Amino acid sequence: MHSEDRVRRELVLTHIYISIILSLMQKKRLLRSIDPAGLSKAADVIKVVGHADRLRILEFLEDGEKAVGEIQDCLDLPQAIVSQHLAKMRGWDIVESRRDGTHVYYHIIEPKVVHILDCIRHCDLAE
Repeated sequence: MHSEDRVRRELVLTHIYISIILSLMQKKRLLRSIDPAGLSKAADVIKVVGHADRLRILEFLEDGEKAVGEIQDCLDLPQAIVSQHLAKMRGWDIVESRRDGTHVYYHIIEPKVVHILDCIRHCDLAE
């Protein structure tokens, strides 16, 4: 990964963190009122989805279940890379797979991921 891409990804994640904190502050919630285990899980999910290719995969899966071949074709990524990203997200219960013959289909099971994608869109981070 180029250093420019890494910096951009770190800026996106920082912006997400700030947006979440500001949103909580506007609702008169205190950060200490959030369950520490919940914060830990949120941080882990953000780290896992904090990769440009994984974000692209998740955005593609927003419309529903897709086969691995569809994902790789649409995103123009090698099958091995797509499979590695999906395996990592499956390990964190972000996506789930189902096999139908020789095809493996994936869909999002962590609804908060859709909120993260919406946050990126609404915060103009993708521009």
